[in-house]
Amino acid sequence: MALGYLAMVLHAHLPFVRHPEHSHFLEEDWLYEAMTETYIPLISIFDELVRDGIDFRITMSLTPPLVSMLADELLQARYRRTIDEQIELSELEVKRTRFEPHYQYLAKYYLDRFKRTRAVFDQYEGNLVAAFKKFQDLGVLEIVTCGATHGFLPLLQVQPQAVRAQIHVAADHYEHHFGRRPRGIWLAECGYFPGVDAILREAGIKYFFTDTHGILNATPRPRYGHFAPIVCPDSGVAAFARDQESSRQVWSKDEGYPGDFNYREFYRDIGYDLPLDYIAPYIQPTGDRKNTGIKYFRVTGKTVPLHRKEPYDPHWADRKADEHAGHFLWCREQQILHLAGQLGRPPIVVSPYDAELFGHWWFEGPNWLNYLLRKTACDSQVVKLTTPGEYLENNPTQQIATPSFSSWGAEGYASFWLNDTNEWIYPHLHKAAERMAEVAKIEPNGNPVEKRALEQMARELLLAQSSDWAFIMKTGTMVEYAIKRTKTHLLRFNRLYDQVRHGRVDEKWLEKVEYLDNIFPEVDYRLFR
Repeated sequence: MALGYLAMVLHAHLPFVRHPEHSHFLEEDWLYEAMTETYIPLISIFDELVRDGIDFRITMSLTPPLVSMLADELLQARYRRTIDEQIELSELEVKRTRFEPHYQYLAKYYLDRFKRTRAVFDQYEGNLVAAFKKFQDLGVLEIVTCGATHGFLPLLQVQPQAVRAQIHVAADHYEHHFGRRPRGIWLAECGYFPGVDAILREAGIKYFFTDTHGILNATPRPRYGHFAPIVCPDSGVAAFARDQESSRQVWSKDEGYPGDFNYREFYRDIGYDLPLDYIAPYIQPTGDRKNTGIKYFRVTGKTVPLHRKEPYDPHWADRKADEHAGHFLWCREQQILHLAGQLGRPPIVVSPYDAELFGHWWFEGPNWLNYLLRKTACDSQVVKLTTPGEYLENNPTQQIATPSFSSWGAEGYASFWLNDTNEWIYPHLHKAAERMAEVAKIEPNGNPVEKRALEQMARELLLAQSSDWAFIMKTGTMVEYAIKRTKTHLLRFNRLYDQVRHGRVDEKWLEKVEYLDNIFPEVDYRLFR
């Protein structure tokens, strides 16, 4: 019998980016890159594990914006175009590198990889949501939800209806796509405030995640630290905390595995290296430089500049991923052996990461995960893989305590989402939520256009509340787009608000906005009451 448990948790999220008004749109590439480099590789690995009879467990959050985009037929069609362009570019690269043996080997490697990616996409008829659902139905993957648009709940609680809508819209959306209510939720940015658990209980949610200090600073202090969940006293909803030691081994820029010199260098791509007249057809829409997904170089060294990087070798990198997976498991075994002796009960180590780290930022991450799941399931007598839902079913009795206000990220208390770069957005979000609560009391009484306007107001407000925009403003990348998205959704919301209040909805304009912002087709605006 294992002495403790390991719960691997991948938080899969992207903001809702869909621009049907443009034939190509740069920010839509965020989705297509993640599909090619993260989501489809994970699906392939899960398929192989199931086929090989490996009794693994893993947890993923699939946020409502991400699920909505993966299920969108327009974006599916555009992804087919994107992967076909990558295949075509790889074929050109095989020809261009014919006198450079190692680079041609890499070009053939990418050509084969893109073809296999397209084959998996076709295998599931473009519906990756159905693929993930299959693994949940098989009992090896536990899918949890998130706030409707990844809203940072502690900064929305000024209007409690806004928090309630974020949670209930998400739970309803999950049920529509996965056929049952979600058991767990990833609170956006691990943002917890006391009392939000009562709203989670309303939605039928059994557990959530916090950063480490959210549990360690709980009241009363937890007897088992962050190596066991605690149960909120009034709601009965459980809280699991991130384990810092296992996170650091992957996340740390100094100690983390992705920095190994044999792994692929993220920032060196042929989209920037090759002549513009050659690469331009494959870096739409403007022909400006951008990533193509074809990268020929490895990390090489911490201080090595990009122009001096050495060629990448997938075989070397794969051997290193195997080695690092074994090291990670050994560390968890030593950790659990120590904890089991100290705590007098089997500990659970919860290791959450952004899913896009695996494959997109850390190219070898999916292979590392594959090796880790296999080694843990087949070789370890100390560690057993589990999911939070499965753990609670088998261990229903836990300490009662209230977590502390917390977030993950810099300083751990929301500073990344409220600072001098983004503080201007919150008065607007709070006022819009107040207005939404006001008009949500309206009964359309058979007026379908007014009802549609109220539903679209809910969509626009939810989209404006996405924590991604505040995050981007803080990081300083794509700031103009984040500001534009925030303002656009608020302007559309306020225009609809004025039209609804005066009983004169512009149906033609409403139809256009419904087409542009088509998330949550079944949204219930009354949740804001």
